[in-house]
Amino acid sequence: MSDESLTHLDAEGRARMVDVSPKPETARRAVAEAIVRMRAATRDQVLAGDLPKGDALATARLAAVNGAKQTSALIPLCHPLRLTRVDAEAEAVGTDAVRFVVEARAVDRTGVEMEALTGAAVAALTLYDMIKGVDRTAVVERIQLLEKVGGKTGHWTRDASQETNG
Repeated sequence: MSDESLTHLDAEGRARMVDVSPKPETARRAVAEAIVRMRAATRDQVLAGDLPKGDALATARLAAVNGAKQTSALIPLCHPLRLTRVDAEAEAVGTDAVRFVVEARAVDRTGVEMEALTGAAVAALTLYDMIKGVDRTAVVERIQLLEKVGGKTGHWTRDASQETNG
């Protein structure tokens, strides 16, 4: 396979970090989501801040920021980025789920999709950790990129036709 078709492989097929130094620094933005489904009574406890471990949503939002900041340490071949913003919001979905939406921004040479996705995943895992003592049925249902802006590929937004699970 050529270096151009799989940029994360060297001439011998070994994984490598791509050299992004020739690329210009541009404004980058990505938004990702993660959904945690649980029993309705558990969701009510989460929203009320009435869990034995404390305010799960506040803790999960902070975990999202930390997760985004640690992406290059967690995901092989990801470049460390100079994040300029990470924002995490939580909202109720239906009667039995919480949705985290994480936005990551940077002015850098490569995109922030993995930072947004990692932040959303870590928020969901944190919520799971905080509710598992009261609800072992909880499940992290979906982690996906919703939007990315910047770089060579420009602006991309997920639409309903791109949904893979519902």
